[in-house]
Amino acid sequence: MSEFPGSVLFACNRNTIRSPMAEALMKHLLGHRIYVDSVGVRLLADEVDPFAISALAEIGLDVSRHKPKTFDDLADQSIDLIVTFTPQAQHRAVELTRTISCEIEYWPMADPTIVEGNRETRLAAYRDLRDEIFDRIKTRFPLDDVALD
Repeated sequence: MSEFPGSVLFACNRNTIRSPMAEALMKHLLGHRIYVDSVGVRLLADEVDPFAISALAEIGLDVSRHKPKTFDDLADQSIDLIVTFTPQAQHRAVELTRTISCEIEYWPMADPTIVEGNRETRLAAYRDLRDEIFDRIKTRFPLDDVALD
């Protein structure tokens, strides 16, 4: 895809860490030009992971009100691009695109919850994930005049 899609859906397993982080970053950069949403394969919590909230708050983004949802909760399936972060989300996206015309991209990214240690060590894993997602978005959707301060 050389042009920006009209809509992007980010998908991970639970819609509590990777996909809401990506949604917030993308909305910050391109929310005025692209419709952005996120989902998970299944629900295991009703709020975003606190470390994800903290990592995004450090750069001025608030995801504390994000309510996790699944593919089944999508109100509109008019999606141009689905970006998946896990094999399970990739599989579910492939199932969904059997009935809709949509591109899928797989951006495998580590689950920061597997990092053990004190609070700072764990938060560092979320910061690394945040920065990796942000870099990937900027590479995939280049904007010469947009910066995240």
